[in-house]
Amino acid sequence: MRDDVEDIEIRLLLEALYQRYHYDFRRYAKASVKRRLKQAREQLGYPSYSAMQDALLHDPEMLEQLLGYLTVQVSEMFRDPSYFKALRETVLPHLKTYPSLKVWVAGCSEGEELYSLAILFREEGLEDRTLFYATDINPVALQAAARGIYPIDRVKLFTENHRRSGGKSSLSNYYTTGYGGAVFDKSLRDRVVFSDHSLVTDAVFGEMHLISCRNVLIYFDRDLQDRAIGLFRDSLTRKGFLGLGAKESLRFSAHTSAFAEFDRDEKIYQKREP
Repeated sequence: MRDDVEDIEIRLLLEALYQRYHYDFRRYAKASVKRRLKQAREQLGYPSYSAMQDALLHDPEMLEQLLGYLTVQVSEMFRDPSYFKALRETVLPHLKTYPSLKVWVAGCSEGEELYSLAILFREEGLEDRTLFYATDINPVALQAAARGIYPIDRVKLFTENHRRSGGKSSLSNYYTTGYGGAVFDKSLRDRVVFSDHSLVTDAVFGEMHLISCRNVLIYFDRDLQDRAIGLFRDSLTRKGFLGLGAKESLRFSAHTSAFAEFDRDEKIYQKREP
């Protein structure tokens, strides 16, 4: 009985979040949302989800706290190095044929993937002709991405990932130490547009040559996954590329026919000719 009541409370809480602030988590995977809300309730000290809903409706500061739990901010630079190696060796040779490029990092979190791609494109001589769009629904995460400062104890992993991805220089060339962390060169942001964008409610970004959206779709239910993949399809230029996370796939998507498997192992797809 308690589980039934809690499920009702969670649905009402998510509805309040949408109605009050227009953040829509109602079609996220239920088990994942419930797990994160349970953690938020316990750590923030609320006796029930109804109490959380009341706070959310009457205290705008609660929104920032709740988004911190509902949006996943766990990533690393050059995460899954083989993915970036595949981009370097098989995708970028195609992109080099274009005079200008647009790259969308959807669900950019605190910017680790964005900086990885900016460094990759710089090393391959493509940065000067590329515009990067880094989007997320969490404004705090976007602010962190725009700062480009990471704890120094994470840099060892970042450096190893970069090396394994086929990096052509030392990662230390791209950051200085300060503020208790590694501060990535602001020149890496010169061609970056940071933007609040929701895959749940917002429209397409047009004419992208590469969309990298990794480890985001696993938190969506099937209908919401299809919506997001439809956005990617409509945002990609002809024969553009889509990169997903290691546990994600287009196999059961309503839009499978719009894409060809470019690299099955690394979950890189190419938009088919119309």
